[in-house]
Amino acid sequence: MSVQLNNEFGTIEMSNDVISTVVGGAATEIFGIVGMASRKHVRDGINEILNRDNYSRGVEVRQEDQGIVVDVYIVVSYGTKITEVSKNVQERVRYQLEHDLGIVASSVNVYVQGVRVQNDM
Repeated sequence: MSVQLNNEFGTIEMSNDVISTVVGGAATEIFGIVGMASRKHVRDGINEILNRDNYSRGVEVRQEDQGIVVDVYIVVSYGTKITEVSKNVQERVRYQLEHDLGIVASSVNVYVQGVRVQNDM
């Protein structure tokens, strides 16, 4: 599936993998994020942290009547304020989508799939 944008020059079609890579990269830059989690954690295993090649398994993009809806599945670091980290992810994802791809998301939903203790060595 892909997202279509219309402008005065024609139509731009972006695949969900492109959008997922931008969203995953933006989300993992936030302090307190351990990594991306699979949206189908029962099948894929909740312990798996997705790498850059698999961000599409941790991001769901839907085009609805009111606009683009993005669902982001993350694992946060133990000891961080989950609500604040989630809010930062929402803001950063919205900014990156608009800045990099010209997409305005109608909503960015964050699903915390787990909490991990980070070893600071």
